[in-house]
Amino acid sequence: MEKKTLVPRKVIDSNGSMYYDEKSQAWGIIRLKSELIKEFPQLKEKRSKFSYQIEYYRTIEEFEKFVKDLKKKNGETLPVLMFLYKEPEE
Repeated sequence: MEKKTLVPRKVIDSNGSMYYDEKSQAWGIIRLKSELIKEFPQLKEKRSKFSYQIEYYRTIEEFEKFVKDLKKKNGETLPVLMFLYKEPEE
C-alpha cells in the first residue's frame, strides 16, 4: 500500500520548540502545536500509523532540482518546510 500524504486546508506558519530527550541524550523531540493538529485532524486517529521523511539539501541548486523534479512527479502535494535553529544562550 502506498503512503498517503496529508494535505493542510490552509497555509501554515508556525514556530515551536524542540525538547531534550534524556534517553537519546539529544534535542530530538518535536511536539506539534495544536494549530497543526487542527490542520491535520488525521493525526488524532489512535489506530492509524504515521511516518515522516526528512530531506535536506545543502545548496539552493540542489533544492531547486528537487522542486523541479517534484513538479514533474507530483504537482499537487507539497512538502512541509522545517528550519532548525540554535537559540541564543540566555
